[in-house]
Amino acid sequence: MTRGLTAAAAITLLSGAGIAVAASQASAAAGCRVTYSVNQWSTGFTGNVSVTNLGDPISGGWNLTWAFGGNQRITQGWSATVTQSGQNVTATSPSWANSLATNASATFGFNADYSGTNATPATFSLNGTACTGTPGGPTTPPPSNPTTPPPTTPPPTTPPPTTPPPSGTKADNPYAGVQGYVNPEWKAKADAEPGGNRVSSNPTAVWLDRIAAIAGTTGSSSNGSMGLRDHLDAALAQGAGYVQFVIYNLPGRDCSALASNGELGVNDLPKYKSDYIDPIAAIQADPKYAGLRIINIIEIDSLPNLVTNTNVATCATMKANGGYVQGVGYALNKLGAIGNVYNYVDAAHHGWIGWDTNFGPTADIMYQAAVASGNVKNVHGFITNTANYSALTEPHFNINTNVNGTSVRQSKWVDWNYYVDELSFAQAFRTKLVSTGFDAGIGMLIDTSRNGWGGSGRPAAASTSTDVNTFVNSSRIDRRIHAGNWCNQDGAGLGERPKAAPAAGIDAYVWVKPPGESDGSSTLIPNNEGKGFDRMCDPTYTGNERNGNSATGALAGAPISGAWFSAQFRQLMANAYPALP
Repeated sequence: MTRGLTAAAAITLLSGAGIAVAASQASAAAGCRVTYSVNQWSTGFTGNVSVTNLGDPISGGWNLTWAFGGNQRITQGWSATVTQSGQNVTATSPSWANSLATNASATFGFNADYSGTNATPATFSLNGTACTGTPGGPTTPPPSNPTTPPPTTPPPTTPPPTTPPPSGTKADNPYAGVQGYVNPEWKAKADAEPGGNRVSSNPTAVWLDRIAAIAGTTGSSSNGSMGLRDHLDAALAQGAGYVQFVIYNLPGRDCSALASNGELGVNDLPKYKSDYIDPIAAIQADPKYAGLRIINIIEIDSLPNLVTNTNVATCATMKANGGYVQGVGYALNKLGAIGNVYNYVDAAHHGWIGWDTNFGPTADIMYQAAVASGNVKNVHGFITNTANYSALTEPHFNINTNVNGTSVRQSKWVDWNYYVDELSFAQAFRTKLVSTGFDAGIGMLIDTSRNGWGGSGRPAAASTSTDVNTFVNSSRIDRRIHAGNWCNQDGAGLGERPKAAPAAGIDAYVWVKPPGESDGSSTLIPNNEGKGFDRMCDPTYTGNERNGNSATGALAGAPISGAWFSAQFRQLMANAYPALP
């Protein structure tokens, strides 16, 4: 048996696990060690590669080469320039990391398609030197029976899949004690940005924002090709404990904001049920996924619109025809019946329903939708601030603060609202929902993906001004021009990283809106996804009654909603709070 055959037989693919790869060329001094791992699904995989230089220091650039044994085809790489010719692959160092000191490591990754088998490459070479795994020593010997695959135990850093709760019961907090699913498509985009690997391993939600997203799409400007089943399979391969999906395709969707309008008309409720919710429920109910906690975020910006925006014709229609209430009720019924599914209904944010005139009526209409589902226990909890920018907490004042005898509620920014931040609002709204009739065990989520408001513009202390407006504007960390502004806000930053049980009544801080995905286009961009142009995404627009006729504060150059917006992602990292390392 030749050395090459020995190495190929000794190295077998283990999906989701890291494998140290040693080439078998005893004639060459070993100069490197490679660890290669994959997370794969039915038609593709994400590869993660780490190369350690065990020889002399390298300056001026490095490249790692290998050959695939099958039909693997790399589609995107990050943290290295990854090129492919036939089966041969070359990963070249990025311009900002050309050096590799002795015992230093470089890590990069890629996405790829494949069919059939997906074997681990047999050999790797760093700048032409085979990676044998030990400096100057012999190659790692093959196992005694080279046809036996490696053990299938995941590495210690990957927790095992969770055990499903007993039949008929669910975990009180589906986020607690388990690892979240990292969407490889979002991760690839984040990793392709300078410094993006600092945040790319955080779990984010997958948006099922049209019927085609269920099976997966190709060539879309805003979403990748992975469908619902692909993501669930990838979550299993990762050993994830929970996975998050946004259920977002109501008829007449987002009736007051054109940027996120959808594909279904105001009278398409039957199609919503048969072509959208039913297929999602069928896939999520597959026993294959019973060990996953599947978390659904139900129809953002829908029910609150029926309370506050019925002056908009489409919202008035959806209130009159019952499409939102019945649609949300149907989704809750079909999805809530699955033993390992957890439904969280969108509950807007404090800057939308924090006034008494909106607070109670919004809770009431949510209860109405839950009753329409047949059982209010189909609702496991609620989420606030989805895809929004409201500060988690305002550290320098609260709703009870007075300035020279004047309440901050009288300031133009607070505008008589009863809340100044999301945490206090979410906790209070939870109490209201329970009093309305929801189960006392419901938990709240807060989307913190873009509400950090760090950077140089973040106030370090409360203002000393005795004018209430000056005090609030100088003290608040939320730097938006108006609390009604929601589209691609200039100056925003990443907020708290995803975290389970961070505060009383809060199941988790989550990143439901994946950082870097646009809220809407700055100018009209024709598309086939039903997404319109909303002037609230135009930085030159001077506003309307919903934002006090203020400037929008939106970033220029934005693509349609859901598409990758590199400039925004980089700003979010620069202004992150807590700051990134």
